[in-house]
Amino acid sequence: MSATPLDKLHDATGTDPEAVEHGATTKSVYVYEAPVRAWHWVNALAITVLAVTGYFIGQPLPTMPGEASDHFVMGYIRFAHFASAYLLTIGLLGRIYWAFVGNHHARELFTLPVFSPAYWKEVVTMLKWYAFLIPQPSQYVGHNPMARLAMFCGYFLFSIFMICTGFAMYGEGLGVGSWADHLFGWVIPLFGQSQDVHTWHRLGMWGMVIFVTLHVYAAIREDIMGRQSIVSTMISGYRTFKK
Repeated sequence: MSATPLDKLHDATGTDPEAVEHGATTKSVYVYEAPVRAWHWVNALAITVLAVTGYFIGQPLPTMPGEASDHFVMGYIRFAHFASAYLLTIGLLGRIYWAFVGNHHARELFTLPVFSPAYWKEVVTMLKWYAFLIPQPSQYVGHNPMARLAMFCGYFLFSIFMICTGFAMYGEGLGVGSWADHLFGWVIPLFGQSQDVHTWHRLGMWGMVIFVTLHVYAAIREDIMGRQSIVSTMISGYRTFKK
């Protein structure tokens, strides 16, 4: 029995021939390994909890009615904040470890080819794409150059800053001589005083919120208008490309 010609496939199966041809040319590449994907979603949850609870720690809820001993609202908020901070920190350490043992895409978060002219040329190309100045971007297997720059500066460096300032304040509560005081006690005199660290830590929270907002927007926009999958890639690990 002879194969059905492509131009007759629509009549035989009710399928658009162009869609069939497109499906035949679509290719996928395994990019993000399971530990990277798991870290991404757990980290997203930790950042969300940290931002919400951090806001209420700096701007507490109105006074609760009744006896103070009957309520532990701020205690629960602070516990969620501290637990999420531990989760963020341990997750980042695990992510750094996987950068050494995982595939080469796992290292993109922590390195930038700053001395490569080709890299910066592609960063400019992606800036034009995000600014709607060119009809379509280039195709990339891992992070696109602009996303790589944003992840390094907007996430990695910001996370280090938030961890250092956060645990410096946490060490004040644990007391002098605690592990947090030994590791991060130098941060408070560096900034001047405790209140200065509080202020910078809260500003850092808003910086992280801005980064996450732009990150989500760019990922969804790229999924819809770009030339490769984004959101589904961080779920399945496979990046598929559009013709």
